[in-house]
Amino acid sequence: MSRFFIALLPPQDIQDYANQVKQYFADRYASSAALKSPPHITLQPPFEWADANLSLLETSLKEFASGQQPVAITLRGFSAFVPRVVYINVVRSQELLNLQADLMAYTESNLGIVDKVSKTRPFAPHITVAFRDLTKQNFKAAWPEFEKRQLDFEFTADKLTLLLHDGRRWNVKSEFAFADDGLILSQF
Repeated sequence: MSRFFIALLPPQDIQDYANQVKQYFADRYASSAALKSPPHITLQPPFEWADANLSLLETSLKEFASGQQPVAITLRGFSAFVPRVVYINVVRSQELLNLQADLMAYTESNLGIVDKVSKTRPFAPHITVAFRDLTKQNFKAAWPEFEKRQLDFEFTADKLTLLLHDGRRWNVKSEFAFADDGLILSQF
């Protein structure tokens, strides 16, 4: 069994920015746990999956992704889940909320993947920059510095990313492109 999760990853320049912020939290506030995964928006929280069935998982995700349209994503400012988590705020859009809900329903009905916690609370899209090992005291010190910090990025998410835990950190295992209607030529 291996641990996986499914996410949207921003383009490299935004990942670089987010990683700089994560490194700042590691250096300044002794919170390095967020460095153990690439910057991402979690759509399907971590789940266990049998290694022998990896091709089924990947085939299913490819099928799901091929039916999705690219989604415009806006990142604006920082926010927090008090008292331990600081994150880059992802503006909630109906397209993003629909994508996440559709993925959760698809993985449950087609793969039997169920995240009980996600069923009990609304989807809060975010890109974590500090969590778990950020002490309450360091959160109190860091939050005033970040709560008014300006940040504005926009990008188009055009693929799902499957991440695999190697025992130490999360790594990209595979990516699944969304449909690109721009390439479909109508026939007369």
